[in-house]
Amino acid sequence: MFTSLALRAVLKSSAGALCSAGSAKTCSSALLSGLRVSCGSFAVQPLVRHYARAAKKKKTGPESQLTDLPPTMLKMDYAAVPLAQTTDDLVKRLLSLELACHSEKLQLKKEQMIAKVQRDENDRSSVEVKVAILTTRIRNYREHLQKHHKDKANKRRMLMAIDRRKKLLKHLRLVRYDAFEKVCEQLGITYTFPPEYHRRATRRWLTKKAFCIKVFKEVQKQKAEQRASS
Repeated sequence: MFTSLALRAVLKSSAGALCSAGSAKTCSSALLSGLRVSCGSFAVQPLVRHYARAAKKKKTGPESQLTDLPPTMLKMDYAAVPLAQTTDDLVKRLLSLELACHSEKLQLKKEQMIAKVQRDENDRSSVEVKVAILTTRIRNYREHLQKHHKDKANKRRMLMAIDRRKKLLKHLRLVRYDAFEKVCEQLGITYTFPPEYHRRATRRWLTKKAFCIKVFKEVQKQKAEQRASS
């Protein structure tokens, strides 16, 4: 009896081993063929190929305002020094815009913009000069925001500078129209006229206006009666 039970257990274990071996072979063949087959208590997913993504095209923004500055031009601090003009090429390269930082190039560009619109050589505080300085600053902010579009602080500064320049141009247009046209032409500014005043007529505003007109007529009527009685 015990021998029959042991023989039966050995036969069951060998049959289970053969079944598991057959199912494993089925799973491996299905995996190679790319099919989704359930093997025992889990499912085999098909092979997925991960291809490389296409390279994103770089956005080409507007041309920088500093591109027209030649690299051989001397810095603003050394432009008036006669010794810098006659020195050797290595020293002249160190003093030129080729190795200058962005702030030095921007300072030179600002001086060029001021020279286009200033009234005389010593003019540093007129409306035209202020507009030239703000224009250089606005364009620099715009170039910066093309690369760093999440920079909210510099975007706020740019909008404040645009608003300030708009007020100065409006004042210059009313006071000296010839200077206004010269500034817009020399600096490449397109002036857009502000929209006409428009207020949406709401029900509350119409009621308030009708009430004010009624009060005004009553006051005028009382004044007329007082003049007639006197």
